Amino acid sequence: MNFITAAMCLLMVLAAPFLVHAQDYRLGEGDLIKVTVYENPDLTTSARIGGDGKVTLPLAGEVKVSGLTVREIEEKVTKLLSDGYLVNPQVTVFVEEYHSNKATILGEVNKPGLYELAGNITILEIISKAGGLTVNAGDTAFVKHKNPDSQVNSSQEINLKQLMEKGDLSSNIQIQDGDSIFVPTAGLVYVTGEVKNPGAYKVEKGMTVMKAITMAGGPTDVAAPGRTELIRKSDGKEKTYRVEMGDPVIPDDVISVPESYF
Repeated sequence: MNFITAAMCLLMVLAAPFLVHAQDYRLGEGDLIKVTVYENPDLTTSARIGGDGKVTLPLAGEVKVSGLTVREIEEKVTKLLSDGYLVNPQVTVFVEEYHSNKATILGEVNKPGLYELAGNITILEIISKAGGLTVNAGDTAFVKHKNPDSQVNSSQEINLKQLMEKGDLSSNIQIQDGDSIFVPTAGLVYVTGEVKNPGAYKVEKGMTVMKAITMAGGPTDVAAPGRTELIRKSDGKEKTYRVEMGDPVIPDDVISVPESYF
């Protein structure tokens, strides 16, 4: 199973555990909430959060809810209704539509763009929303977090191969409002000469000359792998090196397996 196939399978398998947890979501402009009060159906109302961060509720009037979680809104409305209106009101808030929080995903995904975050969205989920990874995707994604309390944004590197192929969910971070995700194009190594399938191959972390040759189908019957050479650009110039099978490769390396003299 290749990387892309494994990734898509894992996205489908993992979809269920990462449902929206509205209790932790902080609401904002454009979100639509429904407020109900137990045994008081006349107080049930749906309200969209305006640009001022407020909604208008029966009895409670204008209430600032932007930046609060569902639980915090319930507590705030309960307190307002308890103040001379109802005895021990039981308030429930439900998010009917999410519109406030957004994140951008660019690079090697099938549908790059700006996406709304419906509740708590993980990096796997936003990759799925963006149509999954392209065949040219690298093994790493970079997530830049917007820091509203500072001029400096923080960034995080995610090992997609570890996450998608090996199921390491510790890397399945939550995506927050204002985040930008970038999936770069994979680096390629080029294998030429006496190998069965010459061509370009995706560079994997820790990849060696031997691994690259193996991905190219291995040496032919007339190959001389002991005289394998590597062509690498350095300071704008190409340099040729004699390499061992265990030597590491980097993107844009060219591995040349010569023909045997005999």
